Parts: sequence; structure tokens; C-alpha cells
Amino acid sequence: MGKDLYKSLIENNKEWVKSKLDLDPEFFQKLSKGQSPPLLWIGCADSRVPANEIIGAQPGEVFVHRNIANMVVHTDMNMLSVLDYAVNVLKVKHVIVCGHYGCGGVKAAMGNQSIGLIDNWVRHIKDVYRLHKSELDAISDEDERFDKFVEFNVKEQVFDLAKTSIVQNAWKVGQDLALHGWVYGLSTGIVNDLKVTIENDSQLDDVYQLNF
Repeated sequence: MGKDLYKSLIENNKEWVKSKLDLDPEFFQKLSKGQSPPLLWIGCADSRVPANEIIGAQPGEVFVHRNIANMVVHTDMNMLSVLDYAVNVLKVKHVIVCGHYGCGGVKAAMGNQSIGLIDNWVRHIKDVYRLHKSELDAISDEDERFDKFVEFNVKEQVFDLAKTSIVQNAWKVGQDLALHGWVYGLSTGIVNDLKVTIENDSQLDDVYQLNF
């Protein structure tokens, strides 16, 4: 990062603060008093997919967790900590898993090229391909197959969310919580709702339903 670019970031912050205060002189005072966002966003770390901007949300309205390829890995303590806080403390009513077409992590999972430490993370995405191999392999067009893989990956992460003890416990105590899967189009800016919404554990196979 060049010195001029770094300096511009500080200046941009000052301009942003001014723009907010011009609209509401108490904006930051109100924001500092706490947060009660209605939703948790689990998205990709890709710099082109900013959660707040995509849905027109303001600071304080979206609790966010991001990682490569918007994965829900049951041994990821970072993701689980965010999920637990969002569900049990903030009492969010919606969790959105948002992937995006053209995802580099998903693309890497389609091939066999080693790219370093991330290979271990990408392996989880490859598991999704294995689950849907017959349908994906039947798609001859590579771009179409790539898009479909992105969609399958999002759907599987939504189901993996539903399998967590955090989400299932919330449902058991009657908490209003819905899980959704979206894919964002980088070339259009439009969100594709995959119509995979889970609101209780009855939508899971019996083997995944926990008793508390």
C-alpha cells in the first residue's frame, strides 16, 4: 500500500464522519449506546461483496461474519462465537448466508492446484462438490457448472447452520429464527434468493435433530 493511498484512507474517514454528522449531529452518540441488529450476515471475504451496501443497511443494522467462500464449518470457533453471540445475545431473527457468483474459493475447489494453507479450507468446499457430483458433472458448460456449484455451496452452508447446537437450541426454546441462502451477482449487483429458508429442525433429517 503506497503512502498516498494510506493517507487517503484517513482522509476518507474524516469525510465520512462529516457526512454522517451533517445528516445527524448525534449519529455516533446514538451508535455508541449499543447494537440490536435484526440479522446476522455470513458472507465471503471477497472485497467486492460488502454486506451493508448490498442491502442498503446502515451501521448497527447488520452483524457480520466473513470468510473465504462463506463457509459454516462446525470446528470454526470464530464462526461459532459470532453465531452464538448473534443468536443468544443479540437475538437476531434472521441469518443470511450470502455467496457470490465468481467466488475464487469455490473456483479453487473445482480444480486440483495446490495454493498453500488455504487447501485445507477449500477441502470443505470440495465436500459440497462430492455431495452433488452427479448433477454438477452433468453440466457441460464450465461457467454454468461453476454458478451451480456456488449455489449448492450456499444451500449446504444453510443446512450446516441448522445442524449447529446453537441454532437448534434457539428453536427448542421457541426463539424466532430463520436461516436463508442468497447468491450475489458481481456483474449485476442483484441478489438471487435461492428459496432455501429453514425455520425449525423438522426440515432436517432425524439424525441431525438434537434433544435438549
